[in-house]
Amino acid sequence: MALGTRIIVPSGTELFGLGAPATRIFVIERGRIRLTLPMQVRGAQEDVLVEERSPGQTVGWSALIPPYRFTLKATAPLDTDVIAFSREDLNRFLAANPETGYAVALNLAAVIGQRLQLFQAMWLREMQRVVELSCA
Repeated sequence: MALGTRIIVPSGTELFGLGAPATRIFVIERGRIRLTLPMQVRGAQEDVLVEERSPGQTVGWSALIPPYRFTLKATAPLDTDVIAFSREDLNRFLAANPETGYAVALNLAAVIGQRLQLFQAMWLREMQRVVELSCA
């Protein structure tokens, strides 16, 4: 935690946006962060909830994976405190501590796998809807 910087994210505030440069990863200390995918729904922009993260969990894994761009939008539904870790500081620490780096890599792979399954399920539901509409 000595490498991190505490950031207070007021309720309703965006922590990071879709496509923004991902230079930091965040650990939620207090509050919650909603991860959403902005999309057009019936002609209006809407943030579709992907998942919500709570204290002790991380957001912003994109900071560790090229091209270092956030793949979702993150907002605080209530006043939230996070600890921010810069990519450079974290990479130096992980290089010097390979056991920790291995644990982080396993956690990162789990997050990517979970997200892939979630988006695959969303895509399949949408494909079923399109097929049903075309058959009607």
